[in-house]
Amino acid sequence: MRDSTETGEPGNYGVGFPNFLGKVDDPEARKSKLAAELANGRLAMMAIIGMFFQDGLTGSAWGDWATYTASPLRAFENELGVQAPFGFWDPLGYTADGNKDDFTRRRVTEIKHGRVAMLACMGYITPEYARWPALCSPSEKLAFADIDNGLKAVSLVPLAGWVQIVAFIGSVELFQFKYDPSRAPGDYEAAGVLGVPRTVQGTASTLADPEAKKRKLNAELANGRLAMMAIIGMFFQDGLTGSAWGNWELYTDSPLRAFEGELGVQPPVGYWDPAGLSADGDAEAFKRRRGIELKHGRVAMIACMGYIVPEYFRWPGFCSPTQGVAFEDVPNGLAALSKIPGAGWIQIVLFCGNLEIGFFKYDPTRAPGDFANGGVLGVPNGTTLPAGELKNKKLSSELANGRLAMMAIIGMFFQDGLTGSAWGSWDLYTDSPLRAFESETGVQAPLGYWDPLGLSKDGDMETFKRRRSTELKHGRVAMFATLGYIVPESVKLPGYLSPTLKLPFAEIPNGLSAVTKVPGAGWFQVVLFLGYCELAFLKEGDEPGNYGLGYLGALNGNGRGQSFIKAPEVRKKKLNAELANGRLAMMAIIGMFYQDGLTGSAWGDWSNYADSPLRAFENEPGCQFPLGESGKYIWDPAGLATDPETFKKYRSAEIKHGRVAMLATFGLVFQHYYHFKALSFPDSYLDLSGSPNGVEAISQYPSNVGFACLVLSAGIAEMYFNDEKGEFPGDFGDPWGLKQTLNLDKEGLEKFRRYELEHGRLAMFGTIGTIAAEKVSGLDGVDQWNTDATRQAFAKFLTATTYGLANDGF
Repeated sequence: MRDSTETGEPGNYGVGFPNFLGKVDDPEARKSKLAAELANGRLAMMAIIGMFFQDGLTGSAWGDWATYTASPLRAFENELGVQAPFGFWDPLGYTADGNKDDFTRRRVTEIKHGRVAMLACMGYITPEYARWPALCSPSEKLAFADIDNGLKAVSLVPLAGWVQIVAFIGSVELFQFKYDPSRAPGDYEAAGVLGVPRTVQGTASTLADPEAKKRKLNAELANGRLAMMAIIGMFFQDGLTGSAWGNWELYTDSPLRAFEGELGVQPPVGYWDPAGLSADGDAEAFKRRRGIELKHGRVAMIACMGYIVPEYFRWPGFCSPTQGVAFEDVPNGLAALSKIPGAGWIQIVLFCGNLEIGFFKYDPTRAPGDFANGGVLGVPNGTTLPAGELKNKKLSSELANGRLAMMAIIGMFFQDGLTGSAWGSWDLYTDSPLRAFESETGVQAPLGYWDPLGLSKDGDMETFKRRRSTELKHGRVAMFATLGYIVPESVKLPGYLSPTLKLPFAEIPNGLSAVTKVPGAGWFQVVLFLGYCELAFLKEGDEPGNYGLGYLGALNGNGRGQSFIKAPEVRKKKLNAELANGRLAMMAIIGMFYQDGLTGSAWGDWSNYADSPLRAFENEPGCQFPLGESGKYIWDPAGLATDPETFKKYRSAEIKHGRVAMLATFGLVFQHYYHFKALSFPDSYLDLSGSPNGVEAISQYPSNVGFACLVLSAGIAEMYFNDEKGEFPGDFGDPWGLKQTLNLDKEGLEKFRRYELEHGRLAMFGTIGTIAAEKVSGLDGVDQWNTDATRQAFAKFLTATTYGLANDGF
């Protein structure tokens, strides 16, 4: 087969795309596909060479580098800084020759740069909160307070100041920290712990405990590497934005500004493009990627529904009549891939291909994801929404939901593949390294062993113990800090905090305000006391958090590793309680700091927070005691009501959910006394006389068909009715003329709106409670309240909520 190089187009054999689907006639589409083919081909050439290379070196197709014993990198794999997840990472091959001297020289440089970067990061952060008093340059009357933070300071510090800085650094470099090839990289004869210069010869210059020393040196390397990345990032954003902390609104030259008004630019990340795919400002490339994102999001949303729906409903009849495979026989999740016959997969692929090629053709004149033959919800040949705010709102929602669905379906695939269960029964995942810690203290219901960041996924017991010790210490400090916020509200020590300054304890305010009132000498004493306790008493033993000091940490321990709690079960219970309380205290003290900082009051008097955006909504219906008070404050712990549009959206959703819940509460009671006899369709008659009461009806045929009809009706109503033109959220008009019938004025209407919100909120809790009680007791919404059954149902419900559903006495 000859190509048409003679006619000017290499690689064109005249056989169509891809060999049987015909030619691509559209010039722009043809150019795009040819460019993609070239790019993919180049990538594939690099990939296959890499595969050959690692296969040849390791003798394994997928490159098991543990078998490559001849690697010169093996000379350094036990050095400091070789840490998970990269191990010994040298992508540029600096140490490929195995030269020990070069490695040592580079390690010295790395440590030095890391130390400088850590100081530089602190230099960026500290001036935001504290600056030296007095003058930086008395001769020029330049105060430290007048020097800007960040790169701007370079031009403000006088030349004489820079000369002093350079001379000081040079003195330390030439005379104090001299490189000695006989010592470890970064270890200097004249420098002690934390790099503080030793002034007394013969004193120890390093840590005595080898394990502690290795751990701290590894931590220094890791922190130094992180600091080098951080300070470069700080310089970068400072240089681009002219602001030390990177106010990106000032960076008007950003090519991303071309897309910041596009759909999908939503809080909290705004226009988020960490990989810089749109850095060139190419609108065509952006539209192509946006089209792909929409398509993947739509597929992912359908895929998520495909994971969820079969848990509650499956089609009757056969998936494959010829092979006798019923829909009920097809398992949920990835296991279904092997059950569906090959002919079924061919039909699925042909159907998707038909939609892709015949209906949903890319049109560069239309918005990404907008197809001439695709209407609302992607229904072929359906209608579309008219241009405007409603359309933009729904398209933004589609993008957000699609992104969420892509993350969700990958998570579903991941847990399905690991556990062999569509909904991730982790009891089946026996290979999990987390199993090493599932019996540890602190593993409590409902989360069990919870490690979402995978910090313990390597199963390293030493690392786990170190983190557990840190957690305990932070929890204990947080419990003391929480008490320190609470106690001064009721009682303060008599006498003086500082006799020399005549400062009594009674004049020290509670909360963060106390930080500025305590004298410097007082803080110095606090730090010294804590440091003394840390170094003298809190020496780690075999058990994290056990310092041999006895119960509550009092200095009455009964020997190393002993305490006064002898009974194993009682001890385990109290240690679990300490961990749980410490975790709660850490969350609590952060919340206290946050509300104190915002309101200027230790206990968060929100009436002082005049800048709160929630003030715009404090006179809205539903702002009621005890969680809110009309005209003063509203209860919005998650900060959802950030602006009027957002508030209106959430209030509309609340009213809608409340109305559905009120109907659901009525339905849960009504069905106990009366059932519809049947569902009648043009070609079938479904008998409902045997349908169970309660929520159980949703999971059984044919009553689940009725529920599907309700969902479909709700969806139709949702599409055709909205409150965009109403006076307030939830206002869909007054079809029954209740305003006129009840003669409601504005005040009366507000009262009824408030009543509806109250009843809707109560109904949402009531519905959830009824369903939960039915799940526990097996009794429907009415039988739960019968005289004989009530005690049993409530006993079971209280037992379940207190001890969990798996309680032995259940």
